[in-house]
Amino acid sequence: VTGRIERGIVKVGDEIEIVGLRPNQITIVTGVEMFRKVLDEGQAGDNVGVLLRGTKKEDVERGMVLSKPKSITPHTKFKAEIYVLAKEEGGRHTPFFNGYRPQFYFRTTDVTGIMTLNPGVEMVMPGDNVSVTGELISPIAMDQGLRFAVREGGKTVGSGVVTEILA
Repeated sequence: VTGRIERGIVKVGDEIEIVGLRPNQITIVTGVEMFRKVLDEGQAGDNVGVLLRGTKKEDVERGMVLSKPKSITPHTKFKAEIYVLAKEEGGRHTPFFNGYRPQFYFRTTDVTGIMTLNPGVEMVMPGDNVSVTGELISPIAMDQGLRFAVREGGKTVGSGVVTEILA
């Protein structure tokens, strides 16, 4: 697998968990590579390739996360603060309503979800900041503070940050 180390250190021999999109799997790191050089470890900020014992290419997909076992968990429901881009910023031209179904872009992958507005909020206009509840169709490794983009038809229409994990 390849990707950027968000936090911590990964070493050859570490037990790691593959989290998100599918049931979690636990495996062992058998190698760490960066720019075709074999390393003993990789650290936060490094873009690395990690070799995993017994893991086939079909077992992983874009958007999954490697972590120390039980350190991050997959979730589908969360509260978030979002900013909806104004028309002049390349965002929507029209408001959206309760039950809006955009793509939520976390790290490297799009997941479809449904946005529920807080009671008393009827619609959200381009340029608004708003608190919402998001529910995804597939679980994503997330924790409080994770940033994401709100996308529609391949273009970004807003940005958000997870404020609370609900499920």
